[in-house]
Amino acid sequence: MAAATRYWVVSLPVQSSASSTWGRLQEGISKQSFDTPVYRFNTPDLRVGTLDSLLALSDDLVKSNSFIEGVSHKIRRQVEELERVSGIEGGPLTVEGVPVDSYLTRFVWDEAKYPTMSPLREIVDSIHVQVAKIEDDLKVRVAEYGNVRSQLNAINRKQSGSLAVRDLSNLVKPEDIITSEHLVTLLAIVPKYSQKQWLSQYETLTTYVVPRSSKKLYEDNEYALYSVTLFGRVADNFKTSAREKGFQIREFEYSPEAAESRKQELEKLMQDQESMRSSLLQWCYASYGEVFSSWMHFCAVRVFAESILRYGLPPSFLAAVLAPSTKSEKKVRRILESLCDNTNSVYWKAEDEVGMAGLVGESDSHPYVSFTINFM
Repeated sequence: MAAATRYWVVSLPVQSSASSTWGRLQEGISKQSFDTPVYRFNTPDLRVGTLDSLLALSDDLVKSNSFIEGVSHKIRRQVEELERVSGIEGGPLTVEGVPVDSYLTRFVWDEAKYPTMSPLREIVDSIHVQVAKIEDDLKVRVAEYGNVRSQLNAINRKQSGSLAVRDLSNLVKPEDIITSEHLVTLLAIVPKYSQKQWLSQYETLTTYVVPRSSKKLYEDNEYALYSVTLFGRVADNFKTSAREKGFQIREFEYSPEAAESRKQELEKLMQDQESMRSSLLQWCYASYGEVFSSWMHFCAVRVFAESILRYGLPPSFLAAVLAPSTKSEKKVRRILESLCDNTNSVYWKAEDEVGMAGLVGESDSHPYVSFTINFM
């Protein structure tokens, strides 16, 4: 079965024991929606704190989740773009060496990184700060990579645009240019439909033009590039006459040193682009894992806090992860609701009960805690 890209994280009220609730959930799924994978979501015993602190935290949990989810999607999209440009057949993204879906379905809380005795607000803020830093790093790295790409694109535009404006250095060879004490070679941009006119007239545009000296060096969709050799002292007259006939004379001075310098600059930019692309891709692989791990720890905090606010104290709930197909969603919802039949959700009764709306979000329409994780 292919890995899902959309999961539900739910918590159910425990009546007798978590193991019996888990058994009933598994039994219901296997009988009525056997195509829905279901896993325990290992939420640790976190520090509850006060009701006020939980309600205050509830205002931020949904917004923080959207932020963290958004950063994970940004990095994933960047990976896909870099792999596409590089021609790499990307494998599954991983967290600590395992695919992201396996990390979620076998989630284990990292006590060393997030001590469970820390206040929930402290854990959430720590996760938010870490993910925000990764997002800032992503912006800087993408901007640096984009700057090199822009420089390369600018050079490519110069070398591949219309002959009227493009760099001619890569089209003209040393043997195309004659420069002596008396002779010069000019380069003419001739509209494609005017080439016969050019060939019949260039020798008479001024005096002292070398007969049969014009050669076509290049042609694009609009123009042709011709060389023409003449005496240097009549070059200005030739340019004036050429303009009057609709021919553009491009200023050009062939320099082997400049050509070599441009070639080296282009090669260095191409090497820099490839190096930065590879480096950025490796950074994205690692950073996606960090963000995803942070996100799953955040989800553990969220399901814990929502469960306390919904079912009351002491904490007594079963957290699970499900991956229902679209056609099975309604069926799975009915199974989950049936496991809440013999219990009442205990909402905190407080003046600011409105605060619950910001926290429970998707849970409002269900007698259990539920929110969605989208990988893509």
